Amino acid sequence: MRDPRLTGYARTNRRQMSEPATRMWLQLRAERFMGVKFRREKVIGSYIADFAANDPKLVVEIDGDTHDIDDERDRIRTRFLEAQGYRVQRYSNVEVMQNLEGVLMHLATVIAEMRPPLPTLSPEGERAVVQLGVEL
Repeated sequence: MRDPRLTGYARTNRRQMSEPATRMWLQLRAERFMGVKFRREKVIGSYIADFAANDPKLVVEIDGDTHDIDDERDRIRTRFLEAQGYRVQRYSNVEVMQNLEGVLMHLATVIAEMRPPLPTLSPEGERAVVQLGVEL
């Protein structure tokens, strides 16, 4: 059972996202990444992930300006999330604000690596495997 305090805290975070997190969320919620559905401020165990998807199991964290102070806590959190089967991608506020398209391209590459290619029919009717592109 989830801790109701943690769930309430996540709900509050959703209403008070930073500008970089808001910019990222506008892109993630559009499901531009091969249909991957992200949730924001998702409770996973005793942690709240900034953005998380279940298929593929991916967590996207936007680290604030105090990231260096929280390095050890971030490592512990990342180990926990990885033990739950998630891959964790971290981006800084500065990266998101100054190079959002680069961050999105990197994230699209990560998702493409995590998802197997989809089988399709070739023009000749034979089964072929193609990698879906990502529209940015």
